[in-house]
Amino acid sequence: MGAVRAWLWLTAALIFLMVFVGGATRLTESGLSITEWKPVAGILPPLSGAAWLVEFEKYKLIPQYSQMFPDMTLAQFKTIFYWEWSHRLLGRLIGIVFALPLLWFAVRGVLRGRLLIQLICVLGLGALQGAVGWWMVASGLVGRVEVAPERLAVHLFLASLTFVAIIWIATGLKPPKSFNSIPALQRQGHVLLWLVLLQIVLGALVAGSRAGLSYNTWPLMDGHFVPAMENLFRLTPWWLNFLENVTTIQLQHRMFAYLIVIFTAWHAWTAMRVAPDTAASRRAFAIASIVVVQAGLGIATLLFAAGRIPIRLALTHQAVAFVLLAMVVIHVNRLNLRESR
Repeated sequence: MGAVRAWLWLTAALIFLMVFVGGATRLTESGLSITEWKPVAGILPPLSGAAWLVEFEKYKLIPQYSQMFPDMTLAQFKTIFYWEWSHRLLGRLIGIVFALPLLWFAVRGVLRGRLLIQLICVLGLGALQGAVGWWMVASGLVGRVEVAPERLAVHLFLASLTFVAIIWIATGLKPPKSFNSIPALQRQGHVLLWLVLLQIVLGALVAGSRAGLSYNTWPLMDGHFVPAMENLFRLTPWWLNFLENVTTIQLQHRMFAYLIVIFTAWHAWTAMRVAPDTAASRRAFAIASIVVVQAGLGIATLLFAAGRIPIRLALTHQAVAFVLLAMVVIHVNRLNLRESR
């Protein structure tokens, strides 16, 4: 199974890269530069001056150009076009890198039974991700100057879920030699995994709504730890505030960050108490440490967002989120087993 594990880890690395490029695409306002979905014809970028002008004219027809970038030059358009094109190209590459070896291993009998079904489901999840990506882009072509934040959140959630599934399967293909069950840590680990996934979704809402450009202070928001209720629930119906109210969106991202910091510290303490000097306790401590680093990056990104999000900090914050997610997946997978000391 060594070749299968290598293939799965390569796919996970490509998904990580695609999420990073996707983040850069969002932060550079590049996501709407390609206004059509051409799964095959879109593999190549424009190859002539005339072709570039055609693409630029298509972009000029959407609200983002007229309302945000009416003075954009062709050279500037090429920059944002290449970000979005690279993001879509990576999506196609991931599809090929995953589908062809899957077929090869299945035909040769290396993959069968439950493992084969799991990987076919992952392939279907990847195909769904491509369709959702276009659904997201389409939301910003008419009547808006950016994609709908909730669609961006769904898009990132599916990418995260695919990432989790591949790492879970790859990790499970090489179990440790000796183990015992640790039910308490296992339960905590599953909760932690879902907390991290939810926090990534909440982060996507922050990015999609530009909520990070408001309340650029910490730990207070406009002088309060929790803003006034009339600001948190100024939209109707009430649930719309969790998707479109920048005050509520930023607050919920902050609160979940605090929750995860506390929960990972408790999990690390529990691991060191019930499983001292084991790989499980060392992983739990490492996760708690990187959560603190991630929280610091989030605070720094917020404080330095004076009218414009600091792209390098924001991308680092996003990348570390996926490093953390990978660590948690591996940890939870291993918590079904207790490594020997």
